[in-house]
Amino acid sequence: MPPYPYSRRDFLAHASVGAALVAFSLDSPAAESITENSPKLSLASSFTSPHEPKPLPFNPAKLDGISEKLIRSHWENNYSGAVKSLNTIKQKLAAALADDDTPPFIYNDLKREHLTRNGSVVLHELYFHNLGGSGKAGDFLQNALTEAFGSYAIWEKEFRRIGAGLGGGSGWVLLGYNLHTGLLENYWLADHLHFPAATLPILVMDMYEHSYQMDYGASAGQYVDAFFRNIQWNVVAARLETARKVQAL
Repeated sequence: MPPYPYSRRDFLAHASVGAALVAFSLDSPAAESITENSPKLSLASSFTSPHEPKPLPFNPAKLDGISEKLIRSHWENNYSGAVKSLNTIKQKLAAALADDDTPPFIYNDLKREHLTRNGSVVLHELYFHNLGGSGKAGDFLQNALTEAFGSYAIWEKEFRRIGAGLGGGSGWVLLGYNLHTGLLENYWLADHLHFPAATLPILVMDMYEHSYQMDYGASAGQYVDAFFRNIQWNVVAARLETARKVQAL
């Protein structure tokens, strides 16, 4: 399977979770239009632009140790369900904002759901797009992880341990590039809402039970093994290269 054509534009779009302000380019047309004398900006696209499910970038029948049945269920029910929910929440937000009688606490309940659904959509897309590979990291990633963690083995040990700690519960494991510190770090995410500040996602592993229960029951460790056998490291390398370019802006 050829590597997913993960462009800089795609990466910056996905990096919106927790890093939207960092990723905003100050030389963009939108940025140039924001001045003290600018008219009130139209936010229509924030409410009306629907999100469409992205197709799987690999053949789900060819993963090693993760079944096609599980992947299709994950994509169709969990991910696509989050997309539908996100679009619904955006419609409700538009209606609630237009109604001057909407209490702020009611509006913020919708914003909390917006945060949850948006996080689920973005993290699922990142997760699926870093699957479908051989599981063998090239020299670029090996060297980067060795520089950051002391060795590739130490990085893998911590990443796996975080995953084991989330087994039987819910959350995500994230290798991220922190634009504030310039460090590659592993992060524990308990849910879709909370994300490390100023961090662009490099490698994402779903640890919600729906990502492995159908194949492995409660044996989350076997799923983590299978995940590592299917990492698409070309995508991970492209994300890291892009993150370093973003930091240099």
